[in-house]
Amino acid sequence: MPEIRVLDSTMHHEESGSGIPLVFLHGNPGSSHVWRNVLPGIGGGRLLAPDLIGMGRSGKPDIAYRFADHARHLDAWFDALGLDRVVLVGHDWGGALAFDHAARHPDRVLGIAFLESIVKPMAWEDLSPKARARSEAIRAPGTGEEMVLDQNLFVRQAFTGGVLTPVAAADMETYLAPFPTRDSRRPVLEWARQMPLGGDPAELVARIEAYDAWLAKSDDVPKLLMTFEGSPTLLIGPDMARWCEEHIAALETVHCGAAGHHAPEDRPAEIAAAISSWADRHGLRQAA
Repeated sequence: MPEIRVLDSTMHHEESGSGIPLVFLHGNPGSSHVWRNVLPGIGGGRLLAPDLIGMGRSGKPDIAYRFADHARHLDAWFDALGLDRVVLVGHDWGGALAFDHAARHPDRVLGIAFLESIVKPMAWEDLSPKARARSEAIRAPGTGEEMVLDQNLFVRQAFTGGVLTPVAAADMETYLAPFPTRDSRRPVLEWARQMPLGGDPAELVARIEAYDAWLAKSDDVPKLLMTFEGSPTLLIGPDMARWCEEHIAALETVHCGAAGHHAPEDRPAEIAAAISSWADRHGLRQAA
């Protein structure tokens, strides 16, 4: 699959089909592999699933791996491929990157579908006690390094505890492959420390507030929220879904069943069906 020279490194992506581009953006600590069982059910369109910088088979340049770094490399990837009028599909941080890209390039985006994404700045009180303890440990100097860099717990736990059914051994190996050493896992740690909690990191909170303002007024851009149930790891529960319905313009919500946070592993067929039906309802595959 293609590898594109992007700024100071390279980005890998999976690609199939032709027509209107539908770009699938993964989160932390995943890769384009998370979409492997979703893409076959999407149907028509040019389907692209990049590995974000530092993730999957993309390069690992010497950068800080903040949100702005990911957005900058993703912008360059869009430009390198000449992607203009696109439909964005995002999970986890991929959803946040989709919102951010659309807010900064509104004329380039035809629609946005998202699941289990960072839709707004959060308070520490928004987290369950277990999730709060985990986030505090990851942010703590020394403790976060031990958990993520030394023990490699973040990747392993994502695809065992962050799903209803742990992934197969071969798929786990695919997720672990980009992170064989302590230093190679730094992008995972930096992503985990970027969660917008309690007003920190301030520069990211400001960026999220900017894309929230765009989401609230962009009634000409159809949006799809896919929701789930049955796991304490879910980021978008009933309260957050209600917030989305009250604050995001032109939003449709489709419930896709029981899943963990890494829902494409648990409910790929339902996710694909929801995206395909939504895209067809809005004529997104035929848009000029």
